[in-house]
Amino acid sequence: MKDINILIVGCGNMGASHAKAYHRLDGFRICGLVSRGKSKDLLNKELGGSYPLFEDIDSALDSAQPDAVCISTYPDTHESYALKAIAKGCHVFLEKPIADTVAGAIRVAQAARQANRKIVVGYILRHHPSWQQFVKLGQELGSPLVMRMNLNQQSQGDTWKVHQNLLQSLSPIVDCGVHYIDVMCQMTRSKPVSVSAIGARLSDQIPEGQYNYGQLQIRFENGAIGWYEAGWGPMISETAFFIKDVIGPKGSVSIVAKKASQSGKSDSVAAHTQTESLRIHHAALNADQQFSNADEWVDLTDEPDHDELCAREQLYFLKAIQKDLDLTDHVADAVASLQIALAADESVKTGQTIFFT
Repeated sequence: MKDINILIVGCGNMGASHAKAYHRLDGFRICGLVSRGKSKDLLNKELGGSYPLFEDIDSALDSAQPDAVCISTYPDTHESYALKAIAKGCHVFLEKPIADTVAGAIRVAQAARQANRKIVVGYILRHHPSWQQFVKLGQELGSPLVMRMNLNQQSQGDTWKVHQNLLQSLSPIVDCGVHYIDVMCQMTRSKPVSVSAIGARLSDQIPEGQYNYGQLQIRFENGAIGWYEAGWGPMISETAFFIKDVIGPKGSVSIVAKKASQSGKSDSVAAHTQTESLRIHHAALNADQQFSNADEWVDLTDEPDHDELCAREQLYFLKAIQKDLDLTDHVADAVASLQIALAADESVKTGQTIFFT
């Protein structure tokens, strides 16, 4: 099959990682890098300096005539950029979240379906062997499940500037939360009933009405419950930034990222996907009411770094295009996790529990 001409829109952290994957993977050919700032120049230099550069997506789509577009810009542009790419007949790899509103996410999904174009959303944890195992083991713990997850990021300098830019459109429990809500939905295989959330604005450097710390609680039809916490900024504590637990009647499974959870790692994108070890705890008791089985430690040998995970995402994107994979469930899951996250955001701002019909 001929190489797929791919246009990279957004050349920051995630865009650069995806571009590196396209640069070295067979099956793709980069036909342009798009950004409004200098990030495209820096990325182009890192990749050898041979790719066309563009200031905006419109001129890039017209000039480069891509077969597919990778969108890794700020969330408030995702819908409009995806719709423009689809309208030009392109397949789309779209960083999460799929849009900044549920209605926008639905419009993107419908446009891709009507145009018979593939759209893959950047749920990177779905491509990590340890996270796949974490979900599988969680499903084996019985019902209901209790899921505890967080990702607090103590940030400064350029990372705090990125967080401030993100806060122009989405809170941490939406932008990061869609990943972990998606994990919860995979584990429970149940519909959400309601979500409640609280949040706090801890800096006058972010927009009025926005919050940079939030916590949500989800209830599911089968009795499962989920908790997620996320905060960004120079004031955030690093004491407990990486908690990933699932508890069920039969025991519990925890991700124990010993190195990734060390001080100074909370704002590291690479640390956010590291797992290192899974700890399996068995709840069964013997006749003396003591644990029948010792805890197990699972250290998977396949521990891809962040760039390798991005490469695996792009291989899935390539397969979806070449093999004409049915992505209906993939896109529906992306819309569903966003719906829950945005309902949590509404709960923070209204003080009310949001119920799903």
